[in-house]
Amino acid sequence: MNKDAKNNEISIADLVSLFLSKLWIIIFAAVIGGVVAFSYSKFVLPLKYSSHISMYVQSYTGISENANNYNNISNSKQLVNTYMEVLKDDAVMNAVGDELKESFDEALLADNFGMKDGKISTSSLRNSLSISTVTDTSALNVSATTKNAELSAAVCNALAKVAPSYLKEAVGVGQINTIDTAKVYNIPVAPNMKKNTAIGAAALMMLAMLVIFLIDFFDNTIKDSNVLSDKYKKAIIGEIQMFDQDKKKKDEKEDDHVKLTDKDVPFAVVESYKSIRTNISFALSTMDKKIFLVSSTNPGEGKSTASANIAIALAQGGNKVLLIDADMRKSVQHKIFGLKNKKGLSSAISKMADLDSCITKDVMENLDVLTSGPVPPNPSELLASDSMTSIMETLRERYTTIIIDTPPVNVVTDSMELAKNVSGIVMVVRYGITTNDDVDEAMNKVNFSQLNVLGFIMNGVKVGGGKYYSKYRKYGKYGKYSKYGKYGKGYSYGYYGETPQLNDNSDSAETNKKTEPVKKDAPKSETVKKEEPKTEKTSDNTSQKSDSKSNKKNGKNKKGGK
Repeated sequence: MNKDAKNNEISIADLVSLFLSKLWIIIFAAVIGGVVAFSYSKFVLPLKYSSHISMYVQSYTGISENANNYNNISNSKQLVNTYMEVLKDDAVMNAVGDELKESFDEALLADNFGMKDGKISTSSLRNSLSISTVTDTSALNVSATTKNAELSAAVCNALAKVAPSYLKEAVGVGQINTIDTAKVYNIPVAPNMKKNTAIGAAALMMLAMLVIFLIDFFDNTIKDSNVLSDKYKKAIIGEIQMFDQDKKKKDEKEDDHVKLTDKDVPFAVVESYKSIRTNISFALSTMDKKIFLVSSTNPGEGKSTASANIAIALAQGGNKVLLIDADMRKSVQHKIFGLKNKKGLSSAISKMADLDSCITKDVMENLDVLTSGPVPPNPSELLASDSMTSIMETLRERYTTIIIDTPPVNVVTDSMELAKNVSGIVMVVRYGITTNDDVDEAMNKVNFSQLNVLGFIMNGVKVGGGKYYSKYRKYGKYGKYSKYGKYGKGYSYGYYGETPQLNDNSDSAETNKKTEPVKKDAPKSETVKKEEPKTEKTSDNTSQKSDSKSNKKNGKNKKGGK
């Protein structure tokens, strides 16, 4: 529920999804609230004891005839409310206080009631009393609660003692009687541990839910790729889920970038980059220049790691790829691939070194890397120079696809300087980090420079956080094939249906063994007879493709023989 979705109504399903995604926070808050309430009740709140007495109201001083019983009760009910007000009067409270001072020492009374000028405060004494009526009767229940069990009983008995005289003087009608005296109960009635614990847990849980809702409601970060696509009318090229790296990698500040070929990369992340590879290929299919930029709005959104992994994915798809690190101020591609950076793009543009000597070739199969080189004093001017344009024209003829890693758009203008040399830019945004304002600012700059936006890549998508990203769970049942399945080594990073890129000689040998029985079982004469008609009927292009496929197979068999 970001700002772009504020105009839409928030449904109950959205709230449930939000609270479920933060369920552990809500449960933790409830537990903390319960523990705090229990501890406060147990160790801070004092024990309190209660006692009670029942008082009965009569409208006449005596009952001589049975026929008058009904009228007596009816008249008594009318006096109950009047009597309750009289019993709470300050004069009655002062009289009760005087009775208590005769039986208890002042220190005990001061610990239970407020004292003023040596007298018990009428308000504190009134607060310790509870006077209520019994439904459909003329009876009054009087209860007193204090820190001392004997004192509670004494308060009830004192009130019952002074009440008749004050009621007779104030009302002048009827009388009030008591059957028994208040008893001393040594079992505390407060604090109620269970009740307080439940209240504390519920209160903190509701507070946590309110805070979660308010934070999410006013959250301006991007968390929904559909909203991003609809707002800017641009395609979502891919979504890369967030995953935990090894603790060792987290501790190494200089090497926190993960390559697609690392052994611990989840299967879902590999599949995400395959999808990005396909979408970028479609986006560039109608363009003359197969050159594009990869950038972000601000630093720390993962554009350099995304650039490297997109280059790897494209290279694994059979494309001749060049990755250029044009982020001369803060270059990282040489760190990702473990290369030297003594000379690179800055050296080639300034003609301090030959272009071919600046390119590190065969970093991986089909992948070359042009590092940034020494940090120049004027990176923007170098990227906008004619020398850079000449270099791009030269490299365009050598490579199928060229990827340029550029600085963040909202920080410097380096990306804009390359607009004339590329077909477009891919913007990387980070889930829950990049704000809508950041993207607005970046898009305004990109549109002003007339740089074509190919689409967005949402990086760091959280898995399992609500209904929107639950689709990533479907990769779980296929994940075993990326590492443990029988096809794991051969098909970890290739397209489905493509010839697998073999990682070692043992895999190559196994592949050759699997293909050999097919050749042995089929007679040579039959094989020739079946292949000849196909070659005659097919066009020249088809025969060329079949020749190229056979050459690839022969090359792989030779590799396996080694």
